[in-house]
Amino acid sequence: MAFPSRHSLFPFLTWLPRQTRASVGRDLLVGLSGAILALPQSIAYALIAGLPPEYGLYAAIIPVLIACLWGSSWHLICGPTAAISIVLYASVSPLAVPASEDYVTLILLLTLLAGVFQWLLGLLRFGALVNFVSHSVVLGFTLGAAVVIAIGQLPNLLGLDVPNQATALDSLLMVFKHLGEVDKPSLALGLATVAVGVILKLLLRRWPTLLITLILSGLLVWLWPAMFGHVKLVSAFVGRLPPFSPLPLDLDLILRLLPSAVAVGMLGLVTSLSIARSLSARSQQLLDANQEVRAQGLSNMVGAFFSGSLSAGSFTRSGLSYEAGACSPLAGVFSALWVALFAIFGANLIAHIPIPAMAGSILLIAWGLVDHRGIRALWRVSRAEFLVMALTCIATLLLELQTAIYAGVLASLFFYLKRTSQPRVQHWRDGDEDILRVGGSIFFGASHYLQVRLQRMHGVRVVIEAQQINFIDYSGVEMLHQEARRLLQQDRSLTLRGARPPVVEELRKLEGAEKCPIRFED
Repeated sequence: MAFPSRHSLFPFLTWLPRQTRASVGRDLLVGLSGAILALPQSIAYALIAGLPPEYGLYAAIIPVLIACLWGSSWHLICGPTAAISIVLYASVSPLAVPASEDYVTLILLLTLLAGVFQWLLGLLRFGALVNFVSHSVVLGFTLGAAVVIAIGQLPNLLGLDVPNQATALDSLLMVFKHLGEVDKPSLALGLATVAVGVILKLLLRRWPTLLITLILSGLLVWLWPAMFGHVKLVSAFVGRLPPFSPLPLDLDLILRLLPSAVAVGMLGLVTSLSIARSLSARSQQLLDANQEVRAQGLSNMVGAFFSGSLSAGSFTRSGLSYEAGACSPLAGVFSALWVALFAIFGANLIAHIPIPAMAGSILLIAWGLVDHRGIRALWRVSRAEFLVMALTCIATLLLELQTAIYAGVLASLFFYLKRTSQPRVQHWRDGDEDILRVGGSIFFGASHYLQVRLQRMHGVRVVIEAQQINFIDYSGVEMLHQEARRLLQQDRSLTLRGARPPVVEELRKLEGAEKCPIRFED
């Protein structure tokens, strides 16, 4: 057994030495923008999960550091998310009073169990699960998530105080019900932030535009209190570094939390891998899914002991990292370090950021996540794949985030199976021979289709050109044997021409090479 190498134990050693002063400086600024965005979001997600607000900050420090250093994606930034927070609350709230000490302990224990589950999947190299998330699903998920993010920020942009809803559609309907309560100064400030952000993005593309717009909006509110004095600001907080949290490894508790841990662990992985794959496709990066899965598990395992609730990939923060031009995972590392510094020293400064300005900045990030060129190309190339993309997007708006991903994957599998169940078959006559050229595997889903085509042949010899048949399963073997026996009873024959050795071997296994009714030709 080979011992693990230094680079496999510490994967960041492969890219860290290649960084330059310019790239580090760039990542430092991108990380600062990410931290500014992460602070209010993390606090909000902690409250959604039923946790005290400071636990949102804790989840944005240690887990993010580990996930970035041990992961493979350049732009994936982890941390608390809305979907994860909702699932955590639904899983643990029946067992303890939210925000209580027992509740926090159960959340952290659930996080540890989910992290162990994720790490084991990565260790067993189950990262290939990401391959079942097709590019069309990723496009639809990205588009839908961008719309979900935008809808979720509408109340903040409009100055409304409305409760969180389970789906984007419910959130939009709730906003429409309260349109009469729109705060005009908040709306004006948010729209001004969007306009300034667009202008800065066009003129100063490589600058930290999010940070600049938030500073400008904060100054505007401070200088014009008569107009914007009532506008909501980021909640003030007392920060500190994440404290060590010993966890009770009680078997009864573990067994009660294990089903929820598996479910929320899979949700975190699917979400993170979908985001990572989407951004890697945009940045032309080769993603190591198994490494990413192990990193996710390790971040949650270690993070649980440092008061960090379950973290997963964040579309908003990852999108910011990509749009702002992050050069390496150091952007995520710096983001976590900035959060730690702000949590200790900058709480008062953060409390001056207007919520509508933050909402406007997030709208710009959501717009940047949409792959317009990819969507147009998908429409030109494959209408079926475009339909999968559209279904995933609609599901993201109508259903919960994790359900939408599963729906998209199922739609992709449906169209794939439908396509593979009817392999390409070319037919022509050559004298007394009916020749069929089969392009594709002969498996349980395609055997009936091919059998019907064989039964329509009337030639004395039925020949299958098998050069393109790479795989055949038991259903296919059984079907070909049946057809060969049927043809022999009619004084006819079934011949496979140019079949690959593995296919010939599988066909001869059923009755033995001597009794096999199928003929073979080179």
